[in-house]
Amino acid sequence: MAGGGGGPGPGRVKAGSRPPWVGLAAAVWVQVAAGSAYVFPLYSHAVKEALGYNQQALTMLGVGNDVGENVGLVPGLLANRLPPWLILVIGSACAFFGFGTLWLAVTKTVAMPYWVLWIALCIGTNSSAWLGTAALVTNMRNFPLSRGTVAGLIKGYVAVSAAVYTETFNGMLGNSPTNLLMLLALGIPTACIVVMYFVRPCTPSLDEDNSTEHSHFMYTQISSVVLGIYLMVATILGDTLKLSQAVTYLLFGIMILLLLAPLAIPIKMTLYPNKQTKEKASTLAPSYSTDSLSGADPENSQPLLGSASTTLATGTNESDDSTDLDLLLAEGEGAVNLKKKRGPRRGDDFTFLEALVKADFWLLFVVYFCGVGTGVTVLNNLAQIGMSVGANDTTILLCLFGFCNFAGRILGGSVSEYFVSSSCWLHL
Repeated sequence: MAGGGGGPGPGRVKAGSRPPWVGLAAAVWVQVAAGSAYVFPLYSHAVKEALGYNQQALTMLGVGNDVGENVGLVPGLLANRLPPWLILVIGSACAFFGFGTLWLAVTKTVAMPYWVLWIALCIGTNSSAWLGTAALVTNMRNFPLSRGTVAGLIKGYVAVSAAVYTETFNGMLGNSPTNLLMLLALGIPTACIVVMYFVRPCTPSLDEDNSTEHSHFMYTQISSVVLGIYLMVATILGDTLKLSQAVTYLLFGIMILLLLAPLAIPIKMTLYPNKQTKEKASTLAPSYSTDSLSGADPENSQPLLGSASTTLATGTNESDDSTDLDLLLAEGEGAVNLKKKRGPRRGDDFTFLEALVKADFWLLFVVYFCGVGTGVTVLNNLAQIGMSVGANDTTILLCLFGFCNFAGRILGGSVSEYFVSSSCWLHL
């Protein structure tokens, strides 16, 4: 994980086996709130009509939407120096001021120049970078042996947030873009304030053969897939049928319950505690350091073998010369390593500068730039694409886009975790 330093931000580590799962359940809501950049098609047409912009001006606003969402360098650097709750507070402030400014402009409460709205949109959507960094980095450190699965889940929920916002837009906001902007300005900070206490560093599970943890992740993945399918079906029904207010509220309530599904794991662990897991957590708590995502260094954890190393451990040397001689003998036997390490390897923590000189970083950067760039280009013009083919309501298109985006992220996280865990890939 690239960052500005070698370790995470300050904060007390929460011991126990339940807190990481509580944090994961809280991160679901953070990531759903962080999907504000995906709903640009829902209010872009209203911005165009209310302020009299042409398509070129609206396209440039879409660029501001993308810039704000994807410029996460500052949150990444500060994530190693600040606690997660403070990162969430900064992201909440960005959402409040950014989308609040857009609401004032669209409702014509305050007249603002174009460049102010462009900057406001950048600031508002940049909240996604702050919220996503806090949720993703914290949970990957809490589950160091399942980072691919966790990354797929966390990023998957931010993708399905487009469908969550669409369902809320249709059912609860009356298809009103101004109400949506108000929700983004006030709802995102409210959600973060409610759950920020639970998104925190916790004692991780370092048991590779923990079948209970694997089953918990499987449950979380299945519940997220059910949520995505449900949202797509509910959006299609709401668009094609005239549903009563009671049915609309019922569909919205079911969506909330599905978003709360990951919370069933810590509740189950509370009602049916696992004594073996509790004992393992208590033994890991004193030695846990959040500076590493991958646990203890195997080179440093191996016992010193041989007579020379025994001499070093007992401290019976009578002179500096004999100490140096024993140290050299121990190095020759492989018990100690006096050579300076050449930096972290794949799977370890990287500082930002260490990541910049790695080919893996630039390969991921190019792939991300090309892959995500095409997606956000379509997303920003989704409303105009729909209207060009005669679809005045583009909510189904946005919901379908979000569901496919979500499915790709969930599948990508699971597949990457499988290959990383396979022994044939460990030494590549």
